[in-house]
Amino acid sequence: MSDETQEPLLVEGSIVEGVITKIKPFGALVELPGGLQGLVHISHISASYVQNINEYFTAGDAVKVKVLTIDTKNNKISLSIKEAETAPRHDRPEPRHTDYSRPHESGSTFEEKFKEYVKASNERLAGLNKRNKKKLN
Repeated sequence: MSDETQEPLLVEGSIVEGVITKIKPFGALVELPGGLQGLVHISHISASYVQNINEYFTAGDAVKVKVLTIDTKNNKISLSIKEAETAPRHDRPEPRHTDYSRPHESGSTFEEKFKEYVKASNERLAGLNKRNKKKLN
């Protein structure tokens, strides 16, 4: 029985597990089953904008990837992590909506705290201005 009758290890559209072997500025190299290696381009890391892949993964991390294309002529395999995820991943926490007009735990509203801050800042600035005038004279 020859190896030619066996089905290929990878099929476009399939989801497989791999291990990230190298992180590059443009993407991550992933070792796939059978010793093959593919590339996850930075645009296929997450549904949200990724500026630095190192904030998401490190070498040695196990990941699920979707096989996008297999280019046997050039020996290249394109992969996607974001398309392999079944549920969208929320990389950034949802913003908290706070009612700043209500008193906080300290008993002060945002407006009161802000007025205190402005007053203290103005006092510090006035003191600096006095010192600068003395130095110039």
